[in-house]
Amino acid sequence: MSIFRKATLDDLQAISDIYNEAIVNTTATFDTQPKTLEEQKDWFNSHKPKYPIIVAEIDGSIVGWAALSEWSDRCAYTDTAEISVYIRNGYRGKGIGSRLINETLQAGKGAGLHTVIARIEKSNATMIHLCEKKGFIHIGIMKEVGRKFNRLLDVVMMQIIL
Repeated sequence: MSIFRKATLDDLQAISDIYNEAIVNTTATFDTQPKTLEEQKDWFNSHKPKYPIIVAEIDGSIVGWAALSEWSDRCAYTDTAEISVYIRNGYRGKGIGSRLINETLQAGKGAGLHTVIARIEKSNATMIHLCEKKGFIHIGIMKEVGRKFNRLLDVVMMQIIL
């Protein structure tokens, strides 16, 4: 049975494991070095109620997570967030990401957010398509802004107004 809920500190090891796998094996994140649990605690604690972290749990195991993070520390952006979604290897393609996006956007809207931005590496067609299905629109492409795995990477920018 699948449960989608707000994350707690008890979920942090599983969240970190999923994220670190993405760091090492994918371009879903532009981080290049795995995060320590201490670094992840700082990240977790920086998420105020307006910026929720949601986990997907199946049979007691965390299999994915999504978060809304502050887009900018400038006051004019206070109602804007960036979404991140990560699914444990072996659970991708099963609708978990779609549900996480739904739950996260709903929580963000309830917390008073107005706009959510997604930055997606250009070759991640699955995430781009998923965001399109959820109502995100394309707002641009940032060319060659990242370097990972000895490649220059483009980032597709998408946005949804809640």
